[in-house]
Amino acid sequence: MAEKQRIDKLVASSGKYTRSEVKKLIRAGLVLVDGIAVRSGDEKADPETVEIRVKGEVLTWRRFTWLMMNKPAGLLSATEDGRQKTVLDLLPQELQRQELFPVGRLDKDTEGLLLLTNDGATAHELLSPKKHVDKVYYTRTAGWLTEADCQRFREGIHLDDGLDCLPAELEIITAGEESEAYVTLREGKFHQVKRMLAYCGKPVLYLKRVSMGNLTLDPALEKGCYRFLTEDEVNLLCRK
Repeated sequence: MAEKQRIDKLVASSGKYTRSEVKKLIRAGLVLVDGIAVRSGDEKADPETVEIRVKGEVLTWRRFTWLMMNKPAGLLSATEDGRQKTVLDLLPQELQRQELFPVGRLDKDTEGLLLLTNDGATAHELLSPKKHVDKVYYTRTAGWLTEADCQRFREGIHLDDGLDCLPAELEIITAGEESEAYVTLREGKFHQVKRMLAYCGKPVLYLKRVSMGNLTLDPALEKGCYRFLTEDEVNLLCRK
């Protein structure tokens, strides 16, 4: 059971209606709890044990919202920016009202798995350096990747600008004038994949995150699209 909450807050938390719209719906008798019209927004109910209907539609209540997005290039991983579009601009208004934020960041030109949520505690767990949650990237680089590069990653790299990168994994898929590889990091420092590969003399041409922890990007999710995580997927996030 969940803690009882105000009806107006529950309806507004769905993201479909503003607080002022909720008040109008209640006055019009269009908000029902177990079939009975709500008379006041400050009435309370347990959203896990009652049925709430708004204009005849059952309200889908989630304690927190979790989305998986296949981020396209060209958007900032931020909640807002005065000059450029962000990943939140891809969401409908009802989701933009839910105070979602990206769990970690992908560079503007990096694609792939991006999680969005309003669950601050779990997001903090995923991003904590102490947790060492694996993040796997697919990359194409200019130049031949070699076993020596893999060894550098395994040992950890001290970059010329003074940044120490923890040991990571570099798995070569194909080597050539343009090489393909998977990179697994357990931290997320600024432009880290690009900086580590540039240190090896193999600049990144393309970068895409394919997994985070136990969660893998849904192959059916096209660029710029998103979907809600299932309950099982949310539970997977905090398992190592």
